[in-house]
Amino acid sequence: MSWETVIGLETHAQLSTASKIFSGASTAFGAAPNSQACAVDIALPGVLPVLNRGAVERAIRFGLAVGATINRRSVFARKNYFYPDLPKGYQISQFEIPVVQGGTLTIATGEGEKTVRLTRAHLEEDAGKSLHEDFHGMTGIDLNRAGTPLLEIVSEPDMRSAAEAVAYAKTLHALVKWIGICDGNMQEGSFRCDANVSVRRVGDTRLGTRCEIKNLNSFRFLEQAIEFEVRRQIDLIEDGGKVVQETRLYDPDRHETRSMRSKEDAQDYRYFPDPDLPPLAIDDAWVNRVRAELPELPEAMKVRFEARYALPAYDARTLTASRELAAYFEATAAAFPGAAKLAANWVLGEVSAALNKVERDIADAPVSATQLAGLLRRIQDGTISGKMAKDVFDAMWAGEATGNDAADAIIAARGLTQISDEGELARIVDEVLAANPAIVAEWKAGKERALHSLVGKAMQATKGKANPAQVNAILKKRLGA
Repeated sequence: MSWETVIGLETHAQLSTASKIFSGASTAFGAAPNSQACAVDIALPGVLPVLNRGAVERAIRFGLAVGATINRRSVFARKNYFYPDLPKGYQISQFEIPVVQGGTLTIATGEGEKTVRLTRAHLEEDAGKSLHEDFHGMTGIDLNRAGTPLLEIVSEPDMRSAAEAVAYAKTLHALVKWIGICDGNMQEGSFRCDANVSVRRVGDTRLGTRCEIKNLNSFRFLEQAIEFEVRRQIDLIEDGGKVVQETRLYDPDRHETRSMRSKEDAQDYRYFPDPDLPPLAIDDAWVNRVRAELPELPEAMKVRFEARYALPAYDARTLTASRELAAYFEATAAAFPGAAKLAANWVLGEVSAALNKVERDIADAPVSATQLAGLLRRIQDGTISGKMAKDVFDAMWAGEATGNDAADAIIAARGLTQISDEGELARIVDEVLAANPAIVAEWKAGKERALHSLVGKAMQATKGKANPAQVNAILKKRLGA
């Protein structure tokens, strides 16, 4: 292609504090409109903001997790603009000196791993919400979100495709949940992205004119919006037009982006230090305490999984996509030592597929790690085949048996124990050979598929209970293969 895409993301992560960033009002989702907007949030005369220590601590936690610099002194500024759901007429944010500066995030792409640089992460308050659907010819204003603490995480323009942008957003989403600073609920607006998109000719080092697509609250919409915007900009330039710097909205019903307003630059917001808030001072003791309390991070856990369990890089990265999934795998591996790869295959295969089917999280899986380990033990010792195990797993998932020995109970109740007795299997194989001379003749004529047919006949004769590997070996011995 003669065009290169350049993408940077600005992500707003709602911090998991119980109260707002500058007031004691609740941040709980779903309350009646305007019932959680206190005097500070709606900027009544004479009120003063007081910074929420918990919000700062969560910002420090994020900065340490991405290897960023924690500025020991940072400043809050007023970002001035008019919007109906912004009661102050300005937003308290950070501009010149954010609390977090720099850092990196490693993502998995189709071409391998890639490092995306972070510019900064700064604290700010959210605005309210305009309600259009419920009011005919009017707009309602709900200020419950006003003052909700946000960490705005800004990347460098390092991504070159919509797929890379989604990989970055998913990795960031998993990280903020992993370290406990954000619940990541995209439906409730706890995690949303703005995509800055531009295009340039391949080989050109100058950045093209960018457009910002606002408030993308799903990974699917993020990918679709970027793909549409890239095509729009390329078509516009190739037709002799010019891309205008502007803010756009994505319409998922029409699969298109639409112009919202001209894009402001920093000077348009007339930033200046907030006179009601002194500079934020963070000492080394605070940073060191937060660092000591951090959990093992996904990248470190991935490396450990590869080394300790001899897992491929892909398996290790997928298992560490969420803290809960990683914990489930480790619990399974601990309950059944020596079969980590088999455990990984089942967690990433049958367990994940069952969860996706019913749209559940791993924390809600009806089959516990200990129960899964019990099932895998019966595969390993030859009690049941892999095919039988899938039937037993489905029964466990449906709650047919409970307790740590659920697999054993279902195997016994259904009479699924695999036939592994050498003499019994030899007798069955001999009967199959005697009953199918035509298939035997095909094998002797060089048709490899005939062996599979004979194995199938033996399995059919035992109602699927024969050990297929043993049947295969006995057949080859009988046929002189």
